[in-house]
Amino acid sequence: MTAETDHDLSRGPVTAHEPARRGGSIILVLLVAGGIVAVAIVLMTIGRAQAQPYILGLLALLAMVGLFGLFAYAAGIIRFADRTADDPVKGRIADLAYDGLAVTDPGGHVVYSNAAYLALTGAATAQEARPVERVFIGNPDVSEAVFRLLKAAREGKRQQEEVRIAGQDGAHGRWLRMRVRPLGRSKREAKYAVWSIADITRDRERQEDVFQELQHAIEYLDHAPCGFFSVNPAGDMVYVNATLANWLDYDLAEIGSGGLKLTDIVSGDGAALLTSIPPVPGEVKTEVFDIDLRMRGGKTVPVRLYHKLAFGADGAPGASRTLVVSRARDERSDPQRAAEVRFMRFFDHTPMAIATVDRSGAVVRANARFAKLAQGLSPDGAASKSIFRTVNARDRHLLIAAINQAAEGQGDIPPVEAMLEGARERWGQFFVTAVEEDERETEAAIVYMLETTERRALENQINQSQKMDMVGQLAGGIAHDFNNVLSAIMMANDFLLNAHKPTDPSFQDIMQIKQNANRAAALVRHLLAFSRKQTLRPQVLDLGESLSDIQNLLKRLIGEKVKLEVLHGRDLWPIKADLSQFEQVIVNLAVNARDAMADGGTLTVRTANVTSEESGRLTYKGMPAAEYVRIDVIDTGTGIAPEIVDKIFEPFFSTKEVGKGTGLGLSTVYGIVKQTGGFIYVDSEAGQGTAFHIFLPRHHPEQEVQPDAAAANGAAKEPAAETKPRADLTGQGTILLVEDEEGLRSLNARGLRSRGYSVIEASNGVEAMEALEQKNGAVDLVVSDVVMPEMDGPTLLKTMRGRNPDLKIIFVSGYAEDAFDKSLPENQQFAFLPKPFTLSQLVAAVKETMTPS
Repeated sequence: MTAETDHDLSRGPVTAHEPARRGGSIILVLLVAGGIVAVAIVLMTIGRAQAQPYILGLLALLAMVGLFGLFAYAAGIIRFADRTADDPVKGRIADLAYDGLAVTDPGGHVVYSNAAYLALTGAATAQEARPVERVFIGNPDVSEAVFRLLKAAREGKRQQEEVRIAGQDGAHGRWLRMRVRPLGRSKREAKYAVWSIADITRDRERQEDVFQELQHAIEYLDHAPCGFFSVNPAGDMVYVNATLANWLDYDLAEIGSGGLKLTDIVSGDGAALLTSIPPVPGEVKTEVFDIDLRMRGGKTVPVRLYHKLAFGADGAPGASRTLVVSRARDERSDPQRAAEVRFMRFFDHTPMAIATVDRSGAVVRANARFAKLAQGLSPDGAASKSIFRTVNARDRHLLIAAINQAAEGQGDIPPVEAMLEGARERWGQFFVTAVEEDERETEAAIVYMLETTERRALENQINQSQKMDMVGQLAGGIAHDFNNVLSAIMMANDFLLNAHKPTDPSFQDIMQIKQNANRAAALVRHLLAFSRKQTLRPQVLDLGESLSDIQNLLKRLIGEKVKLEVLHGRDLWPIKADLSQFEQVIVNLAVNARDAMADGGTLTVRTANVTSEESGRLTYKGMPAAEYVRIDVIDTGTGIAPEIVDKIFEPFFSTKEVGKGTGLGLSTVYGIVKQTGGFIYVDSEAGQGTAFHIFLPRHHPEQEVQPDAAAANGAAKEPAAETKPRADLTGQGTILLVEDEEGLRSLNARGLRSRGYSVIEASNGVEAMEALEQKNGAVDLVVSDVVMPEMDGPTLLKTMRGRNPDLKIIFVSGYAEDAFDKSLPENQQFAFLPKPFTLSQLVAAVKETMTPS
């Protein structure tokens, strides 16, 4: 083929359908011009009159020549010579090109072809030149490629195809590269297509030879007696040889499809050793590591890695070249090597980060856990070079001092608790020990490090929980004692109101006492809510309906500057909660949000169901995985500073100005949510707003126990702030009043006697039993405190009911009903009146309990 092509190329350029070119001559132009000038001179010499006919004839002749020239140019008979087309250099480039070139017109006819094109297509002369599609017509191996090329030619696009032409009569086939492109960019030129055909058989043969050599090399590498792999900087395995795949029980085809990472085949934290090599721009590093590789089934194989890594000029690592030598046989054949393998396993798989360092803190050797820790603390690799860079600058001097002590050979160095370097707060405990004296030139100390971030967080959480519980117990105790005082004040105030008319000058003072006593009672209720010792009346609620009912109230509370958005979740699960207390939670959070958005903003209340799987994925501490209904209250206000976010639920803690808040709003919310069985968390960033997340447990009606606890407790009711007055609160009967506070007991007894009842007083349960025996059980009702010395209320109830099962009893207490309900036998009926209460509330409860049902 090559000889034939060279022979054809020697014949010179061949053009199809092209007329012979005539070269122009400047001499001819000069002769014509000279003739015209000579005629003009002759005519000037013979005189004007005689010359006039000749001049007119000459002008007519010139006009006719010019007119015929214009028509000939328009018809294409005469053309101006294109000097660029006659350029011998440009013309010879195309004519003598090694690749075959041809130009086709819009009709597909060949208007130009060079010698190489004729040789490649088998044409002898330019008249025999055929377009590409006709040359290869009927060849099934080429027809599809030619069709694509023709389509590109018609659309004025570029296209390239490589095809193999089968040889005839057993001859070797050949490869052709065919290209097509438009002749030019103009609309007219784009209709012409330039075809190029090149014989690339030799290039293909060379590529196949290289490919065969590469295949042989890969085959040799695949079946080498050692493993080999390559991993890219992202940690993806880009190559694994067959030997290593066989060791790890992986299929080579599966590995080749991608998806296998370094961490999939390296056991423990060993991958961190390979990815934490400090970068050195422009250098190639080779490190030796003894680690365990993990097989597909989970078993491990001890190996030694010769890990070669090249760094670019910018320090960026390239793909690794890693040789893997199995050490499994060493464990069986060589006891010394077996001991070495066991030690390296212990060293790399221990959960403690270990490193040996010199006097300057430079890391000499480290295990896998330390490499992983250093990677997480400083991605730039600084922590893997110096152990001091793992510690925050604030505590760095503590570790420096400990390592200096070890370098001097001191023992029993106290552990160092220090904050670790990094963007988020992390803590670690460092144990520093000295090395043997003869090794101190290269290694000054061994440092063991345990990360204590989670432990400290758990300790803080437990301390915070214990603190909240202690504050809650204190608040509950204060509330109980204060309720006794308030009950006495409110009872005495009622006596004063009954003794004075509205026209009395002191009546307004008495009313002022009553109003302030009611305010104090409200504060006590907040304290009880925080301590989770208030009385709740839970009922099954639909959160969507409950929020819709208070939406107008919320709009009035937050004002016109704040926009309210309530986003209801779909198909919300029911919950069981006290409706009024739930509304109190939302109102308190809305008021806090309003105060945080003095210049206006948006308050969003959003609800949604949370499945067990979703709650298990949440990072909120202390909340078990279960089904919840979530309520988010989000504002766009000033946010909460990080240093006080842990204190916001404490009672009497407030950031507001003096006189603008009691500091019990969020503590009340916390207590109500906790007493309902839910959880509350806060996310806030100063200047970005605050989000409160409340999780209330889903209520399952099928798990409801009948009879309901409220029904079992009889007529237990929480009095409203203002009870509707009854027509007649007087009555008759004997009441045993048991109260350890003497002042309160005497006031209660006085009030009951003023309504017509006979009252027997007792200061504790023992005296109450003695009084009951003296009356031979002839008591219609027992009104008893709950917390008393010697014998408390629940014990008194059990003893009295043992003698008289039908005895009616009312418990009064500053604590919640649930605080002592659990200590009573099941299905015990009693009424409950929470302290503080007024005279009318006490008499109404007595009247209602004694009235036969």
